[in-house]
Amino acid sequence: MLKLAEKYGDKPAEELPMLFQRILQNTIRDYYRRQKVRTAWVTLFSGMQTKHDEEEFDPLDMLEDKDNQSTPAPPDESLQQKQLIAFIEQALSNLPARQREAFLLRYWEGLDTNEAAAAMGCTEGSVKTHCSRATHALAAALKLKGVELS
Repeated sequence: MLKLAEKYGDKPAEELPMLFQRILQNTIRDYYRRQKVRTAWVTLFSGMQTKHDEEEFDPLDMLEDKDNQSTPAPPDESLQQKQLIAFIEQALSNLPARQREAFLLRYWEGLDTNEAAAAMGCTEGSVKTHCSRATHALAAALKLKGVELS
């Protein structure tokens, strides 16, 4: 509510509910993104720390670059990947809002159905339905563009 009042206090009253909804959704997404990153790093580093009791141990020294994957992809693969991402973004923007929200919470944010349902304010069944419809719509849109996902 404070963000809404600070940033959008001058907006017409009929726009406030949608602005508040968007601020709330973004705040929830940001929170879960931060938690996911923090958890990953804490887990990674804590697992390494217990194996080595040396004083000058640097956890980054333990990370391996298998098959030299830190090198950039060849230009043709990079272009294909950028095109695929653009297709997916376009297809996502064409989805209905609830389907897009459910899809992004489940597959981009990595939330389970219970967490996504709580974030969306609906039942787990609704989240599953929205995700299923979004997945089928995305697959159909990508197939029209000639992209086959295995």
